[in-house]
Amino acid sequence: MINNRRKFLKTIAFGSAAGMLTIPSCKVGNGGKVKVTILHTNDVHSHIEPFPDNHAKYPGQGGFARRFALIKQVRREEEHVLLLDSGDIFQGTPYFNFYKGELDIKLMGEMGYDAGTIGNHEFDNGIDELANQISKSNFPFLCSNYKLNNSALDGLTQPYKIFKKGPIKIGVIGLGIQLNGLVTPVNYKGVDCLDPVVEGEKVAQYLKEKEKCNLVIALSHLGYEYKQDYFSDIKTAKNTKYIDVLLGGHTHTFLDQPTILNNKEGNAVIVNQTGWGGINLGRLDFTFDTSDTSGNLAFNAQL
Repeated sequence: MINNRRKFLKTIAFGSAAGMLTIPSCKVGNGGKVKVTILHTNDVHSHIEPFPDNHAKYPGQGGFARRFALIKQVRREEEHVLLLDSGDIFQGTPYFNFYKGELDIKLMGEMGYDAGTIGNHEFDNGIDELANQISKSNFPFLCSNYKLNNSALDGLTQPYKIFKKGPIKIGVIGLGIQLNGLVTPVNYKGVDCLDPVVEGEKVAQYLKEKEKCNLVIALSHLGYEYKQDYFSDIKTAKNTKYIDVLLGGHTHTFLDQPTILNNKEGNAVIVNQTGWGGINLGRLDFTFDTSDTSGNLAFNAQL
């Protein structure tokens, strides 16, 4: 089975090589190598400014201006860059209390975010206000497992988005957490939260098999892992076939390096999360080797 799959080699920046991973094959291009850089955030929680210099845990860290400077630097250095967010953009500082999320979304638009998904705190001012803010966004919000046709969000989100970077096609989906018990029911009126594993797999399969995407990324606000049998990134990675990367949120998990798991077919999935508050900017570098005439596609991810 490995012979008809492309190979995936992960190396850790400033660290050592770490094993071979396999992801379903897909032939692209006419030869050569293409590098794609994925930048990502989660649970920024309206931390527009850095943490105070006297903060007990994160003195002077974070802030939109510093992040934007780093993003611009990466874009100067790399040709193919995607910038993504995994939810909980809102709630956490007076900026949200006063601007209701408008400032966050406008600044993210100026930074050039390519896509985001919806976290539970996006509903804190109610679904009508969330719809109002999303309508002002110049980047798409992706929701693959929320049924929204009876809600104020109808028509304001997409189940997936395909990005073309040179010859490489990248499909991005969004997986939202179960809102019952997390959000006041009136605040998500009309939203039906469907099984993220089932719905995410459906969309990811379509992206791989019909749209011929070389990589499928899930922007997840399910949480990294739980002791209880809740939906999580770990559970999703183990129980799907077509998702290659889960960029997570909700649990504010700081990972020193991404978690590598086998999916239900025995192929590897990357799970990553950057903590919270905009302290970290996640980065994955994929170098696709399109010259493999056997139909396999080899690439590596540097983190």
